[in-house]
Amino acid sequence: MWAYIFRRLIYNVPVFLGILLFVFAALRVNDPVWMYLGKGATQEQYETKKKEFGLDRSYPVQYFELLGDVVTLNFDQKSWGQEGLTVGELLGSSIKPSLAITVPALFLTSIISICVGLISSFFRGGKVDKTLVILAVLGMSISFLVYIILGQYFGAYKILKETGASPFAISGYEPGIGNWAHYCLLPVMISVIVAMGYDTRFYRAVMVEETTRDYIVTAQAKGASRRKILFVHMLKNAMIPIITRIMITLPFLIAGSILLEMYFTIPGMGRTLITAINDKDFPVIQVFTAMFAALFILSNILTDVLYALVDPRVRLS
Repeated sequence: MWAYIFRRLIYNVPVFLGILLFVFAALRVNDPVWMYLGKGATQEQYETKKKEFGLDRSYPVQYFELLGDVVTLNFDQKSWGQEGLTVGELLGSSIKPSLAITVPALFLTSIISICVGLISSFFRGGKVDKTLVILAVLGMSISFLVYIILGQYFGAYKILKETGASPFAISGYEPGIGNWAHYCLLPVMISVIVAMGYDTRFYRAVMVEETTRDYIVTAQAKGASRRKILFVHMLKNAMIPIITRIMITLPFLIAGSILLEMYFTIPGMGRTLITAINDKDFPVIQVFTAMFAALFILSNILTDVLYALVDPRVRLS
């Protein structure tokens, strides 16, 4: 297994170098120094800033310096938009708020959606199935932004206005386990409601396909209970698509939910990146996009490894 992981890492080195080169080139289509200074800047100011930011060197030198910083996780570059802070400090401070929302949301969404998918597929065509499908379609048909606005109004603002105190914050973030429910629970619930619509339909389709397999008919003929068929036989054999679905979302655990972080003013990765784009904070954009690319590659490798662990028919070769 370790040999396979090492080989996949080696195979993906050119992919990562290509992505990094694309990001490097795309950010330099328009001169980042002029974009940062604005139209009213003088040539002298431009030359001074260009030298200060280290962009006066040749492109190959800049590219290999970026590559070295990413590989060694050296993010001591100064932020252009937030004076006194480095890219590493912004990265470190934004990861925890993102994880405080995305990890619980992914866990709850996966557990609930898989269970609902199992139940819906077993009662396929019945009232239970139709009701769950209608709810899933409603969940995915309404805009994420609508859920955020309604959640903030009914879940926080209206309660605060009527009672003078609300269990949920309308916006803001304070670190600490004791503050998690107040600042993060409402965004997590909104995220779960929205994601369940998509995930439930996907898992239902997977489970419906599994109900047609011969092993389900055999288990029923042998008198296996409904609970055992659902949560032992079907769930075990449907792990490949389940892992695929979950692993696709893994990189976004770090990236965070941009809309939630923007509207709830949570200083996570998504909000930090959007702020950097608005401020034309070149070093932050460059490093963040490179890290996201690395996370996608690593998640793909981890997906293949998990396939082999849960299904003995899959061989790493």
